[in-house]
Amino acid sequence: MVYLAEEQLRRDLINGRLEPGARLKMQELQGLYGFSSTPLREALSRLSQVGLIEADARRGFNVPPLSAEDFTDITHLRVLIDTNALARSIQFGDDDWEANVVAAFYKLEKIETRLGSGPVALDSDWADAHKTFHMELLSYAQSPRSLQLSNMLFDQADRYRRVSARMRTRPRNKSDEHKMIMEAALGRDTDKACELLRNHIRHTLSNVIDALIAQSKVHKSSDGLVDA
Repeated sequence: MVYLAEEQLRRDLINGRLEPGARLKMQELQGLYGFSSTPLREALSRLSQVGLIEADARRGFNVPPLSAEDFTDITHLRVLIDTNALARSIQFGDDDWEANVVAAFYKLEKIETRLGSGPVALDSDWADAHKTFHMELLSYAQSPRSLQLSNMLFDQADRYRRVSARMRTRPRNKSDEHKMIMEAALGRDTDKACELLRNHIRHTLSNVIDALIAQSKVHKSSDGLVDA
């Protein structure tokens, strides 16, 4: 029961159904998800440990707000951890690793083809396949702590990717980026693969910051603080 509550909350935190900055009231959550308070509290406590929930002894649980500073920090850590993990996976990866990476990419590419030129990050199937691809790339790093941190930071970053996708006006062909990273990794070109991954992660940073600025302008306009 706790696992189900945690997964439903995780998905809604990442996709924005639970809005950034919102206070999470237990009675409302019980009505929304149909769980009793005990599994919900445990699920919220677990999610607070991975940065998707803010827990306060006096005020209870809140959805963390979004900010350029926070996402910059997430991005910086992802670059450090993920590129190191990728380099180690390239070093230690075997035939099974290569097969898993190719399979994950193939599934991701098929979903992207189905979705066309729309904002793929808003599709839950794509989001799951996207995370699986990235995690498979890093999976042979032989560092459980690195993979745990990478998984946690990926989910934190995904909250921001959804905002960026909603505000984006130009399509971004992420399939090409993923393919180049995969080919460099499978070709055992560590320097190239890590540089491509580094640029891939950092590219998202600039898109997210632009989206947060645009979103802020929209909110101010709707509040009557700027001209429409």
